[in-house]
Amino acid sequence: MTFDTTLILDSLPAIFKGALVTLSLWIGGTIGAVILGFFVAVVRRYGPAPAAAVLALCVEVLRGTPFLIQIFLLYYGGPYAGISLDPIPAGLLCLCLYGAAYFSEIFRAGFLAVPRGHIEAAECLGFTRGQIIRRILLPEMTMLVLPPSTNMSIILLKETAVLSIITVPEMTLTISALGSQQYAFLEAIFLLAIIYWGLVELAGRLGRAAETRLSRYRFS
Repeated sequence: MTFDTTLILDSLPAIFKGALVTLSLWIGGTIGAVILGFFVAVVRRYGPAPAAAVLALCVEVLRGTPFLIQIFLLYYGGPYAGISLDPIPAGLLCLCLYGAAYFSEIFRAGFLAVPRGHIEAAECLGFTRGQIIRRILLPEMTMLVLPPSTNMSIILLKETAVLSIITVPEMTLTISALGSQQYAFLEAIFLLAIIYWGLVELAGRLGRAAETRLSRYRFS
């Protein structure tokens, strides 16, 4: 058995197109999850109790069910509830909701980890509530939540491969189909592993670079 590199060389345009879909879903899903997760964390921390309770229940459901099941429920079960989405919007929405549940917990822990003394000191200096949030709470919380946020974004990157199950034309579906067509299954799997590993390494390096840049906000 030989390793056939023609799968890679002959299919570069299709692979590149699939990789772009994967990157778009990952970036869009991560941004959406961060925004939604931050909103959920703020409401649960500072919002009214009924809204906080409802959001807490949603978070528990999303964290307690597999990502694959959530995709099936939205894509195949959605039409029964009047929600009919194409594969890419459905996949993007699933990534946002799934990621938001975890990001909200990360942000909530970040809020709780900021020392109360820092906020009280700012109040003694005459800072307004907006200044306290902008100059004390958010910078310190960002530094605290950056490492787990980087890990969560990497998890979302790898979860994009699951979207192939609903025919999202991302990298896994594209390369797997090419491997099946050319009877080059090993080459396809090897190529997928290499590309995902490279993307994960890139995401990790970007996260560490951001952490270094924001280290000036570190507190003891």
